[in-house]
Amino acid sequence: MSGTHPTTVHAPARTPEPTAWSPGSWRARPAAQQPDWPDPDQLARVENTLALQPPLVLPAEIMELRGALGDVARGRGFLLQAGDCAERFSSCTEDGVRSKLRVILQVAILLTYGAGLPVVKVGRIGGQFGKPRSKPTETVDGVELPAFRGDIVNAPEFTAEARRPDADRLLRAYHHSSAAVNVLRALTHGGFADLDQAHAWNQEFVRRSAAGRRYEKTADEITWALKFMAACGVDVRSQTELHQIQLYTSHEALLPHYEQALTRFDEQRRAWFDTSAHMVWIGDRTRQPDGAHVELLSGIGNPVGLKVGPGTTPADLRELCERLDPQRAPGRLVLIARLGAGKAAELLPPLLRAVRDAGHEPVWACDPMHGNTFVSESGYKTRRLTDITAEVAEFFAVHRQEGTHPGGIHLELTGDDVTECLGGDLAEVLDDQLSSRYETACDPRLNAVQSIELAFRVAEFLRGHHGA
Repeated sequence: MSGTHPTTVHAPARTPEPTAWSPGSWRARPAAQQPDWPDPDQLARVENTLALQPPLVLPAEIMELRGALGDVARGRGFLLQAGDCAERFSSCTEDGVRSKLRVILQVAILLTYGAGLPVVKVGRIGGQFGKPRSKPTETVDGVELPAFRGDIVNAPEFTAEARRPDADRLLRAYHHSSAAVNVLRALTHGGFADLDQAHAWNQEFVRRSAAGRRYEKTADEITWALKFMAACGVDVRSQTELHQIQLYTSHEALLPHYEQALTRFDEQRRAWFDTSAHMVWIGDRTRQPDGAHVELLSGIGNPVGLKVGPGTTPADLRELCERLDPQRAPGRLVLIARLGAGKAAELLPPLLRAVRDAGHEPVWACDPMHGNTFVSESGYKTRRLTDITAEVAEFFAVHRQEGTHPGGIHLELTGDDVTECLGGDLAEVLDDQLSSRYETACDPRLNAVQSIELAFRVAEFLRGHHGA
């Protein structure tokens, strides 16, 4: 079991849950995608310190999200899960969090207004510091070093010291997550998310694009609708839902040492919760049914996401759903299909049927990013907006064919004016422009203009699906 050490972590005393599962039962199973921690004693000390820290989110908030996702699973809402590919510690500032929140709000308002469905908003934020890698090492000019696995593990600079896994970074990740979550709470409940601010969310570089101008027109219509409601005697100022939002947090539960240390038993609900985020997910590289990640997440009360790649068979998915959702509770599972443009029509229908026939009611979401990544002629890892849009269209078409609900979309995006994905409207990003503002720590992200353009298309797909 690479990178896993037989270290006992003594968490604060809690009432045991009367099942065979325990927060540490994952340690007896193989854990994929783990760094080779060089100092087991340091790792144990950090885990013990984390186990004494306050929770980042509360069980009541987690259960609120599960209820909202239950409505989505029943066809009464839509999930928007979006944010950075890999957060950096340096981005956990007010400006950094505000920039991500701004574009998430824009996409959410376009989906809500365009499709007429409640949108559950979940950010890849406040903890998305780790990344799985296709290879454990990287070679440059004949020098081989450990791969960069995100700020929670090591640093991106190509030196032996920077690439050395450092368990103290787990504690730094907790504190940066805490800072980001605090800023999010202040912004989402302090006026920034007010619908009256819809125009203010549109940055100048976005406003100059065709998508930005179309967004401005939508914001005008929303402003007019609010004035109309006020003129009809509705006290819009007293309607909390118009002035603040609930943005939930999520990240890939890649490092089980970190997740276990933040798992708490809630006496009121008699259940364990991973308090590092409202929702955590298992990646396509760590979804082994007998593996550590599935074992750990099978026992927590959070909504659990599962990436479903092109190598997932119907039998695989049935087994994973049974492990993670034996009670078949709507909203417990979010199945995130990441199949690639041109593959969904063939691969998705048998997966949908297998899950449905087994009696599960998950939220089915589309991740059109990870199956469409390639290296361009200029040497940059990138994605085409046309491929991303095509996979979303296929996702909706298959759900319409099967009579199931296309429940959400999972995006890697940023509010910044980056050049990481190809395509777009009048502000199209070309291959020879990728190098100008290629700033991602790992995978390419949609910029704000591309995100808004895609949001209009997703709203059209949703409206067409429900209007059919």
